[in-house]
Amino acid sequence: MKDLLDGNAEWVKSTLQENPEFYSSLAKGQSPEFLWIGCSDSRVPANEVTGLKSGSLFVSRNVANLVVHTDMNLLSAAYYAVKVLKVKHVIVCGHYGCGGIQAAMSGNSYGFIDNWIMHIKDVFRLHNDELDNIHDEKERFDRFVELNVQEQVQNLARVSFIQQEWANGEYPYLHGLVYDLKTGLIKDLGVTMNSSDELDHVYRHG
Repeated sequence: MKDLLDGNAEWVKSTLQENPEFYSSLAKGQSPEFLWIGCSDSRVPANEVTGLKSGSLFVSRNVANLVVHTDMNLLSAAYYAVKVLKVKHVIVCGHYGCGGIQAAMSGNSYGFIDNWIMHIKDVFRLHNDELDNIHDEKERFDRFVELNVQEQVQNLARVSFIQQEWANGEYPYLHGLVYDLKTGLIKDLGVTMNSSDELDHVYRHG
């Protein structure tokens, strides 16, 4: 705890040296352009890996960066970001080496968390043919990470209030990214949505 508090004090000191008005300005309110839905993994801190300062990202994190339609915590954060803060971009960011993805691949039991991992296993089931045809384990693992991100972007696009915003304008844009722990670089999967047109009709909210 002492290291944590000492680190905070040092961070405040260095920040004020760079910008004496930083905290007084930050305390007036927030207007981030991004909602970041990421993994809880301690190695993927959103602001640090993007090089953005406090106030730039509204963040929601969970194991394996899932968008589950019964997760009131994530939906509440997303609703506030989209409806109140009016973010322009919503990012789902996974990462290679994700423990949640690895657990879903293993077939082992992890106790209570098995209930959450079931959502990741659903992604494997959807892409079973592709993943089963990848014989290299690391390559299959990495591809599973990417496919999970793509499916979570799709899940986000199915959320009613996201579609309501699209009906009223072009924002928010949804993006799928993957962070590489070994290089520190973020990979754009080329998954971008800002319309319900790409969804099956059964998922569209009139």
